[in-house]
Amino acid sequence: METVIVILQACVVIGAIVMGVRTGGIGLGLWGVVGTAILVFVFRLEPGSPPVDAFFIIIAVITASSAMQAAGGIDYLVAIASKIIQRNPARLTFVAPLVAFVFTVLSGTSNIFFALIPVIYETAYRNGQRPERALAASTVTSGLGITASPVSAAMAAYLVLMDGTGYGLPQILAVTVPAAIVACIATSFVQQRIGKNLLDDPVFLARVEQGTVEVPAPLKAAYAAKVGGSAGAGTSSLGAPVGGAVEKAGPVDHPVPPGGATAAWIFIAGTLLVVMLGLFPSLRPAFPNDDGELVPIGMSPVIEMVMFTVALVIILVRKVKPSVVVEQPLLRAGYVAAVALFGIAWMADTFISANEETIIEPLGKMIESNPLLLAVALFLMAGLTTSQSATTNTLIPIALAAGLAPGVITAMWPSLIGVWLFPANGSQIASVETDQTGSTKLTQVPVWHSFTIPMLVSWVAVVASGLLIQLIIPA
Repeated sequence: METVIVILQACVVIGAIVMGVRTGGIGLGLWGVVGTAILVFVFRLEPGSPPVDAFFIIIAVITASSAMQAAGGIDYLVAIASKIIQRNPARLTFVAPLVAFVFTVLSGTSNIFFALIPVIYETAYRNGQRPERALAASTVTSGLGITASPVSAAMAAYLVLMDGTGYGLPQILAVTVPAAIVACIATSFVQQRIGKNLLDDPVFLARVEQGTVEVPAPLKAAYAAKVGGSAGAGTSSLGAPVGGAVEKAGPVDHPVPPGGATAAWIFIAGTLLVVMLGLFPSLRPAFPNDDGELVPIGMSPVIEMVMFTVALVIILVRKVKPSVVVEQPLLRAGYVAAVALFGIAWMADTFISANEETIIEPLGKMIESNPLLLAVALFLMAGLTTSQSATTNTLIPIALAAGLAPGVITAMWPSLIGVWLFPANGSQIASVETDQTGSTKLTQVPVWHSFTIPMLVSWVAVVASGLLIQLIIPA
């Protein structure tokens, strides 16, 4: 009978997650709270611990990010990224993914990647390259930045869970950052060989004939030769010349509002301060514990204090109206992430805490005997929920209860790259819609699309690299 009850409770948890995914947005968190209520009032389970610290870390970081966005700081970062990408067109498939990763690390959100999508596309297209290669790789590697950023929502959740394990922010970043860089390079190397060149791509050629896209300037002479004299020195079906001199592609400019650079550097300075306080605990105020020993304060209040202060400094220095800050898209996205984390994590903790013997011990033994199962579970749940922080709060406690070493858990934590498993993310859809050549695409098979191969390569590379790196990182 006890097993049946646990199965029913599990159905409630899974059902709440499924309904939350179907509802989308803030619905994931709200369904999580409803699931918690059913577990408490119907099954009489004791409420678990709501992730208060993680919730407020997200709110603090996203408030600072939104203040930066309102002051033009995001525009400044995008302008820098655009210049780097456009200066290296020949190595675009290698440069763009690294830029997407670095700027996600700095900003704590992959939402910054939206502004880079048209830049990457235009740079690839104008230089006659297959846009899918750089677009798909960059979309995927921007997700790697989430587990390598000290100010991301997922990191907020992970830090709280890892408190007391000996693996703080310095150790986590020492594993995830180099592992992610290796994954970026591996992904770019493979992606460079994916798909046909534009002039050999029937989808692109059909669009040219239909008049929906022009032949890029560097390929016009080759296209004229390919079609044989029919369009040789004349025009394509668009009326654009297909032969003759090659046009020089102009840059894609991103105007930066006055003061945008200042706002961005204030935010970056706050991020670096968080990293410094994590690296050197002696810089943090210390207070006596129950045994009378002086212990530095945890990183949760540090991040909250620093990032809220950063938000205020940006508002005062750049004279940003607080009402404008709360209207920013980043704040809305961050609030959705915070509520999703709160609801799903609270429900998971309620279910797991009440069923440790029935659920945790068997799962723990499975993971303990085959630790790679944790990477698979993280990958699949991230794909199903599209929430890195909710996945973190659901599965990492199980891994800790199983007795896995914190270094091993940290090495497999970037399996959250599975968030790209289904084409349910804005970055994926925006990349497909932006690519007028048709090379970046979705298919009728939900798990097979332009992002599948770079996602799988990134997953294998980041986990394998992390497992090797964690061997030399002491707790």
